[in-house]
Amino acid sequence: MGSILKRRYIVGIIVAFSVLVLGLLASNFLNNLPDNASLDMTSTYTYRVVNVYPHDKTAFTQGLVFENGVLYEGTGLNGKSTLRRVDLETGNVLQFINLSDQFFGEGIAVFEDKIIQLTWLSHRGFVYDKSSFELLREFSYPTEGWGITHDGSRLIMSDGTATLHFLNPETFEEIGTVSVHDDGTAVSRLNELEYINGEVYANVWQTERIAIINPQTGVVRAWIDLKGIRNWGNLYAGDVLNGIAYDAGENRFFVTGKWWSLLFQIELIPAE
Repeated sequence: MGSILKRRYIVGIIVAFSVLVLGLLASNFLNNLPDNASLDMTSTYTYRVVNVYPHDKTAFTQGLVFENGVLYEGTGLNGKSTLRRVDLETGNVLQFINLSDQFFGEGIAVFEDKIIQLTWLSHRGFVYDKSSFELLREFSYPTEGWGITHDGSRLIMSDGTATLHFLNPETFEEIGTVSVHDDGTAVSRLNELEYINGEVYANVWQTERIAIINPQTGVVRAWIDLKGIRNWGNLYAGDVLNGIAYDAGENRFFVTGKWWSLLFQIELIPAE
């Protein structure tokens, strides 16, 4: 074998060996990651209670919105579903309308001068005047109705699955969908929604967690772990967590739940 061929042969062996070693090192690194980790690990936040406000413990909260100093709430259950304007400081209901007994009220969204409210199984939604609560129109959708919010130009709706539906706010026609997932795993039971600074915050039904979702990709960027808040101060609050509201003017974040006697203003804290 000539000297040039020998050099090429030796170089080839060195390259092959280097690739093998690097592959083994990478495999060992991946195999030793924690079970819930990935190369693009999802962040987790815990919370600190900043303020506590009274909340109507007979309210089966389905939707919550805070806008310009006003708290709006949608409640559920057949025969008990309402749309309400609520005083934050006292929890007093300032204005309300009852839904017909056939409807199980679900999420609400305030869009411009209107309030939009979903119902669970009836495939019917309602549009009200924001000031008078006068019913302006009805609309339909093929899925169940769970939560609803908007990004300023589109309505964003959940139906209890891992899918978010985007609707035209004038025609209520579906104009797109995105599947929500965390590290490749679908995140279902998406419930009450709130759009905050370009991201969708979603209660995951029957958990104490809120997913922070990129609405363009469906990727869960972070989780908020609210473990223990239902029994904060040793007071049993009620049923499951459900209700997210954001005060953009004061940068305040509120949460509550179904039949909870309290509404909490919380501060998010990165988990250690």
